[in-house]
Amino acid sequence: MTAKNDSAYDPSRAGEHLRFVRRIYQMRTLGLGFGFFAVGGVLYEQGAPWWAWAALFGNGFVWPVAAYLIASRSRDPEFSEYRNLVIDSVLGGVWIAAMQFNAVPSALLAVMLSADKIGVGGWRFLLRTAGAQALACLAAWAAFGFGFAPHSSMLVILACLPFMFVYPMAISSAAYGLARKVVRQNRQLALLSRTDPLTGLQNRLHWDDAASATMTHCARSNKRAALVLIDVDRFKDINDYHGHQIGDAVLRRVADVLQRAARMTDTASRIGGDEFALILMDTDADSAQAIAERLRRAIEDARFDDTPELRCTVSIGVAGTGARAYTAAMWMRHADAALYRAKQLGRNAVAVAEE
Repeated sequence: MTAKNDSAYDPSRAGEHLRFVRRIYQMRTLGLGFGFFAVGGVLYEQGAPWWAWAALFGNGFVWPVAAYLIASRSRDPEFSEYRNLVIDSVLGGVWIAAMQFNAVPSALLAVMLSADKIGVGGWRFLLRTAGAQALACLAAWAAFGFGFAPHSSMLVILACLPFMFVYPMAISSAAYGLARKVVRQNRQLALLSRTDPLTGLQNRLHWDDAASATMTHCARSNKRAALVLIDVDRFKDINDYHGHQIGDAVLRRVADVLQRAARMTDTASRIGGDEFALILMDTDADSAQAIAERLRRAIEDARFDDTPELRCTVSIGVAGTGARAYTAAMWMRHADAALYRAKQLGRNAVAVAEE
């Protein structure tokens, strides 16, 4: 974790930071609770005094609650929790020295404390906490008289088994949960990246994919589809005279007409500022022209509460898939050419591309 201070704290992320504190509290409670038995097996064989057991009990069952309270009540819970994680490593170093480097619980303690640091803050944070752990271990080893007894008895190994199995599974479950959350968020972002926020229609990115997929489907299945290209007439004048708020209402009304007309197999998109596209599956150019006329009339008949005098019209170009449209880009050019002819006819008209 990079250096951080209270002045860098972002209050808008307080909820996220508190969730982080609660997640670490759950893992700390589980890890130190099972770690109590791993270290306790060594203390039992050593005939440790009462104060050592009291210290172990405090570390295993009191410290998780204290750490949670300290972090959750801090002005910057995230920074406070990272500091608590450093303390976890320091205490772990002390217990490794107190166990005189008993091999199995010492290695288990070091590995588990390293795993959660990597999961929280990556390798950079691990290096910081590992350094603090090593210094604390050396200091405690000197204070305890440089005892060294690496042999692990069967009793100690059995005392380590709950910690050895349960804590890694808990870490894996937490990692899996976070991964699932990331997948869900990525799906939401993908959906947002393909949706026009003003109208709720698919945006140009999605339309490009849908048009290409439609051309491929039609070529393979020998079916037909039609592209209806719609442009709001004199939209700049609407914005200039009535304001952008009314202009947005016009775009939403056009989008609403398209959504009502589109079937489950069709694709309605906003592909530009005032330009829309509707892909009609299993539809030839003549049928698409009839649908386009209904769309034109529905938009022409639309009324706006804030501006009752406003009349909105659209020009529409229609192009079917056929021998002259090999790609989505060619299909778009044919529909665009038809749209241009509709505007030449005086706008508020429908034109069909030549087959």
